[in-house]
Amino acid sequence: MTTHGMLIPMVDTLLELPARTLTDGTSTPKHQQLREILEELCRNQLKPGDMLPGERALEEQYGVSRITVRRAIGDLVATGQLRRSRGKGTFVAQAPMITRLQLASFSDEMAARKIEASSKILASSWSSPSAVVHEFFGTEQGTPHTHLVRVRLGAGKPFCINDAWYNSTIAPDLLENDVYKSVYSILEQNYGASITGAEQITTAVAATPETARILGVDVGEPLLKVERHAHAGENPIEWCSSLYRTDRFALRTFITK
Repeated sequence: MTTHGMLIPMVDTLLELPARTLTDGTSTPKHQQLREILEELCRNQLKPGDMLPGERALEEQYGVSRITVRRAIGDLVATGQLRRSRGKGTFVAQAPMITRLQLASFSDEMAARKIEASSKILASSWSSPSAVVHEFFGTEQGTPHTHLVRVRLGAGKPFCINDAWYNSTIAPDLLENDVYKSVYSILEQNYGASITGAEQITTAVAATPETARILGVDVGEPLLKVERHAHAGENPIEWCSSLYRTDRFALRTFITK
């Protein structure tokens, strides 16, 4: 069966599907042949955030079953090249920002990639944290500390939610500073407290309705949770729990023997 390019209406233009013939009886199964076509489409005609043609259009263009189409798309979702949005469609995924495990702030990470970093403050207060944070800071129950919850943005797009506590014995008036910017820079410049070390714990969690709304993802979508317990010299200074979009952020670890 010979196929010809099919024009699919898009928002601003027409998308022409690559003209290909999918063949039986070869060492390459049809779903893999279709996957290679979709990879070419993503490379040459689509950009991150663009929607993929619908399943029916792909079935008709290439004479394959719905199962074959879904398997090809599923393979690309699994490798992070596409992302599904429930009730909306399948979209070309943005390549995630890959970072090493280091003490750079979010602002520093963005600056290194020439991406403008900004923040939205969801909550800020002078209050008493949980017992585990008190234990880390070495303070008695009821001692107030700075609580700051922010959405961190890269080029105006949400990357993560930071839920952080800062030790008030080191930075008692932290909230009087411009905390829309890098808190690490404020701690170093205004309080002489440079972050020198931290323990990080990384896990995977599912997006709740609230975090999904803030980050612009589907409920239940996997997120990367990074909990950081940071010190300035011998002094515990930050307890931070961050939730990252996995399509925009990834961790790289180097292991040696």
